[in-house]
Amino acid sequence: MKKFVSIMLALAMSMSLAACGADSSSDASSDSQSSSDAASGEKVVKIGVFEPATGDSGAGGKQEMLGMQYANKETPTVDIGGTTYNVELVYADNGSTTDKAPTAAAELVSKDVSLVLGSYGSSVAMAGGPVFDEAGLAAIGVTCTNPNITAGNDYYFRICFLDNFQAQVLVNFAKDKFSAQKAYCLGELGNEYDQGLIAFFEQNFDGEVIKDSFPTNTSDFTTYLNKAVAEDVDVIFCPVSIAYATQIVGLAASMGLDIPLLGSDTLDSNVVLEAAQGSNVQLYVSTFYQEGGSPKFDDGIKAWLNEDSTAMTNNGGNDTIAAVTAMGYDAYYVALEALKAAGSADSGDVMMALPDVSYDGVSGHIEFDDLGDAIRDTAYIKVADPANNVWRLETVQTVS
Repeated sequence: MKKFVSIMLALAMSMSLAACGADSSSDASSDSQSSSDAASGEKVVKIGVFEPATGDSGAGGKQEMLGMQYANKETPTVDIGGTTYNVELVYADNGSTTDKAPTAAAELVSKDVSLVLGSYGSSVAMAGGPVFDEAGLAAIGVTCTNPNITAGNDYYFRICFLDNFQAQVLVNFAKDKFSAQKAYCLGELGNEYDQGLIAFFEQNFDGEVIKDSFPTNTSDFTTYLNKAVAEDVDVIFCPVSIAYATQIVGLAASMGLDIPLLGSDTLDSNVVLEAAQGSNVQLYVSTFYQEGGSPKFDDGIKAWLNEDSTAMTNNGGNDTIAAVTAMGYDAYYVALEALKAAGSADSGDVMMALPDVSYDGVSGHIEFDDLGDAIRDTAYIKVADPANNVWRLETVQTVS
């Protein structure tokens, strides 16, 4: 209801300005789109892709985009109001940093996209979100899990579970699997995703929690892992970016660390898996999807990865399906459902239609609550199999 009321107020203001003779961006967009359509003879609708292609989260961003790209290859058109439109993905690299994210968001606004998908990484989503809010442009978060992304932003939605849910899942798992009474939590200093998850983990964990934060660009984690060993903790929780996770997991492997490592959705990456290869590291991650959940999707995207060398490289050099890829795939189809429901490519119309969209994707049923958050009650826990370099399903975890 909160989003609906805010949307109606925003649209009313927009219509008032237009009635007073103001030059609206939607009119400019329509003129630009009409010119483009006339030149090509085909209708085109643009979906913005707000993702990191570079920086610490670049590997994850590329895997998330793979799902969108495969979906776009599979379904390159959409019927909007009885007319077939070609769907164009328009990219803006947010660079994995909060200082670059607003510029990337503004770039998508300037390119007259109908709505936006992304981002991988909560911090950049929060940094870019106000730009979308001010422009009245709907954004669908794919795997950005921090609760603050949608809180206070009526134009940001998401299809993934939230960090408070994810932290509770991991706490429950630590208790059920390891009878954990003492945990060591490690995250990047100042990173809202890391620190938010650690705070939620600590709130839900009824044992002792020891916390450390490392400075940005840290490249040696020996002191931190040695501290965890010295403190005799039962589990280590490190909800960090892929770049740091590979270093931490690789060091744990070389040390012969026998303390279970618990990771959040960011660690569900082929790159992180390879850092554990051939070792005895116990690595468990919470995530959104596990291979086998949709055989048709699995077979199709694996065939595409093996045919497309660039896609294979962006997937880490193998055809293991990351959960973020499945989520990117679902996000694309949610966007198509919003366009179809709107009956228009106008961003305001799409925003009006989005709250009522529901979709059964490969990651499960997707619909939104009053804040624009996905209604989810289940997470997958995967375990690394370093001997065979694959992820295996450990359990499906819920929160009652």
